[in-house]
Amino acid sequence: MTKEKSPSDNPTATSPTPASKVPIVSSAHLASGKSTELSEFEFGLIIAGNAFNRWAVRCMAAAGMKDMTITDVLVLHHINHRAREKKLADIAFILNIEDTHVVNYSLKKLLSLGLVQTERRGKEVLYSTNDRGRDLCKRYFEIREQVLVSSLSGDGTESFELAELARYLRMLSGLYDQAARSATSL
Repeated sequence: MTKEKSPSDNPTATSPTPASKVPIVSSAHLASGKSTELSEFEFGLIIAGNAFNRWAVRCMAAAGMKDMTITDVLVLHHINHRAREKKLADIAFILNIEDTHVVNYSLKKLLSLGLVQTERRGKEVLYSTNDRGRDLCKRYFEIREQVLVSSLSGDGTESFELAELARYLRMLSGLYDQAARSATSL
């Protein structure tokens, strides 16, 4: 009489297939197609995006500037990036914001808050942070280091995984942008 082998007796046996697990999604009807994993990723992106937005706005408030939107925070940081002047179209392009009016609204708000300055060169308006804007970005950095970065382990594996995740997110953003263009033509 031979003993039946269980999956645990087989060294090449695999764990349950991904289809047998219950996906964690916000919309089950979107997880019923070919890629349940994409639906899970999208849900993770939604909650991570909302958590990041909440964090950035609250960090900016802690740095001393309340009532800023996530767009205001991102535009300010990008203008401050590398201490180079930026054009409206370049800011919108880098932040992947299709509607330049949204960026323009933030720029006007940042000007009224006294955080950025403008310089006109021909037809172009260039934006840069002034001393107050740079100081605010510096305080944001210090708070970020204290309450967010300090919670990371800082080991090489974690740094590598974060870099790979960032690379993959940029790649997926290209796929989503292409799909958006395709959907527009339907």
